[in-house]
Amino acid sequence: MNLSPKAYDALYGPYRPTYTPSRGETAVAVAAGGLWALTLVSLGFLTLLVSIVAVWAAAAGEPVGGFLWPFCLTVAGAAAALTALAFAPGVRRLAPAARMLLLGALACPVPTCFALVTWARIG
Repeated sequence: MNLSPKAYDALYGPYRPTYTPSRGETAVAVAAGGLWALTLVSLGFLTLLVSIVAVWAAAAGEPVGGFLWPFCLTVAGAAAALTALAFAPGVRRLAPAARMLLLGALACPVPTCFALVTWARIG
C-alpha cells in the first residue's frame, strides 16, 4: 500500500534525506573514541591492580574494606562529576561528538597518568 505524498507528510512530517556527517564530525568522533578508549583501558588496569592487592590482602587475613572504599568512591565521584558536567547547559548545546571529546579530554589525564606511573614503578 503506497501513501500519497500528502498523506505521508501529514503522518510523518516532510521528507528529509538521511543525515551524513561531515568529515570534521567524523574526526571529532574518532578522537573522542580514542580518548575514551585510553581512559577506560587505564582505569581497567588500575582496577586490576587494586583487585589483585585486595585479593592478596584478603588471603593474608587483612581487612580489605578500608582499602577498596576509597578507590570505589573516587571512581564513583569522578563519574558523578563528569555526568553533572555532561548535563550542564553550556555543554548540552554542543554536538554529541564534541561533548564526548570534551568529557574524554577531562577524564583521560588522571587515570592515564596514574597507570603510567604505576606501570613504570612495577617494571
